[in-house]
Amino acid sequence: MTDTLRGKTLFITGASRGIGLAIGLRAARDGANVAIAAKTTEPHPKLEGTIYTAAEAIERAGGRALPVVVDVRDEAAVAGAIARTAETFGGLDIVVNNASAISLTPTPQTEMKRFDLMHQINTRGTYMVSKYAIPHLEKAENPHIVMLSPPLDMAEKWFAPHLAYTMAKFGMSMCVLGLAGELRRKGVAVNALWPRTTIATAAVNNLLGGEALMQASRTPEIMADAAHALFLKPSREVTGRFLIDDVFLAEQGVTDFSKYRVTPGIPLAPDFFVPDASLPPPGALD
Repeated sequence: MTDTLRGKTLFITGASRGIGLAIGLRAARDGANVAIAAKTTEPHPKLEGTIYTAAEAIERAGGRALPVVVDVRDEAAVAGAIARTAETFGGLDIVVNNASAISLTPTPQTEMKRFDLMHQINTRGTYMVSKYAIPHLEKAENPHIVMLSPPLDMAEKWFAPHLAYTMAKFGMSMCVLGLAGELRRKGVAVNALWPRTTIATAAVNNLLGGEALMQASRTPEIMADAAHALFLKPSREVTGRFLIDDVFLAEQGVTDFSKYRVTPGIPLAPDFFVPDASLPPPGALD
C-alpha cells in the first residue's frame, strides 16, 4: 500500500462543489491530477462553485486540474471527457461517480421527467462513466472506481417513502455489485462509499432540511478522507465492498470523529439507507 496519490489521475463527476470537490481537494493535497466533470460553468444563486472555481481550488491545494463541461446524461460528452482526461494526464487511475439527482417524492407526486432525470444521472450516468473509463483503468497500476451510493439493504422502509429516488440510488449500487465481479480478474477495484450521517452540502441545505439539518451534519471532509484511504488500498485486495464512512475510517485507525462535525454538541442526523446492522464505531457519534 502506498501513502500518497501523487501523480495519480482522478475523474470526478459532480466535482464543482460538495463531496465531489472535497474528494478532489484531498487528492490534490497529495499532488494528484483531478478532472472536474460537471455541468456548472456559470455561478448559480443557490449553488456555490463552478468547474472553474473548483479547478482553481484544486491547483491552490497542490494538484493539477482539468475542468471539463460534462452532463453525465450525454454519451458523447462523457466519452470525450474521459478520453481528454487520459490524454492530458497520460492515463486514468481513479473514477468517482458522485453526480446524483434527488427528489424525495411519493409515487403519485413524482413526475416522470423527474423519475427519468434521477435514473439518467444516477444509474445510467454511473454505468456510462464507468463503461468508458474501463479501458483506461485496465492500464493503471492501482485502479479504483467508487460510487457514492448506499449498501443494497432491501428494506421496505427505504423504498416506500421515495421509490423513484431509492431505485435510482440503488441502481448505482447495483453497478458496484456487478462491476466488482466483472472487473475483479483485471484488477480494477469497484466499491461504494456512503455517509452514516447527513453531509453539509447544497443538496442538504436546499432540498432536505435547511440550516437546521446542516448544523446536525458532518462536513464533506469525512467522505474525502474515507475515499482517500480507499484509493490507497491495493485494488486487487479491496473490491465489491459497501463502505460506511466512519466504519471504514475506524478500520484505518481513526478514533476522533469530532473534527468532522459542523456544530459540536448538536446530535448528528442519520442519512438514508444505512442498514440497522451497521453500528457506528465506539465514540463516533459522541
